[in-house]
Amino acid sequence: MNTENLLIPTVAVCAVRTEADHRSEMSSQLLLGEQVFLLDELPGWLKVRSVHDGYEGWCQAIQLAALTGDTPAIAGYYSGHTGFANVNGQPMQVFMGTPVYEGPVKAGVYDIRFTGLGFGYGNTPSLPVLVEAIAFRYLNTSYCWGGRTPAGIDCSGFAQMVYRQLGVHLLRDAWMQAGQGEEIGFLPEARCGDLAFFDEPDGRITHVGILLNDHEIIHASGKVRVDDIDHQGIISRDQGRRTHRLRLLRRITAD
Repeated sequence: MNTENLLIPTVAVCAVRTEADHRSEMSSQLLLGEQVFLLDELPGWLKVRSVHDGYEGWCQAIQLAALTGDTPAIAGYYSGHTGFANVNGQPMQVFMGTPVYEGPVKAGVYDIRFTGLGFGYGNTPSLPVLVEAIAFRYLNTSYCWGGRTPAGIDCSGFAQMVYRQLGVHLLRDAWMQAGQGEEIGFLPEARCGDLAFFDEPDGRITHVGILLNDHEIIHASGKVRVDDIDHQGIISRDQGRRTHRLRLLRRITAD
């Protein structure tokens, strides 16, 4: 696999920030082994673009290293809740959705091995069943702006990480994901796994969730939770009030 000019994080979770400053907003995260292009450099910081979803931001230079040699292919994405990779002979805890390579990966001074990290979900019969099973593994995960792990996740990160484990690559932010897949006209036509998008009064799409059926949704709002939904939007079961206004529905299919 040709990985010239590519870097990967050599830590379990690498913060992606909007500016090259520790005080800057964390807009996303990269997981161990996720490949990025180098765009720019400042002292102690690298600006990168994700190969996976095209997202850009600044990361600590010390947390990234350039791939070297013949890098094996990514076999899948870790399907356990937490597990351990091996970095220079020492265990490193990793999270669900971390890429699992077919063999050892060399990056700078690091030797990274993914032996024993399982991926895939066997012979489960359909995409909707798989989506629901994966989504519920994140249930009650705390909301974290920019998060993409079971230690903290945001709404679009949740949708992205559920679908990536099925080999479907969603973009990073809700407004970006709203342009993917096929539009569904009405909520009664929805099925498990469809995405629902929600907007602000000015029309900006700022939230996304995964439909379980035509009246329930699982989404990250405060935590990953199951709430009711109707043609107007989400009704929080905990708060007993409407919290998000429905804008559109999209169906994502596995190629």
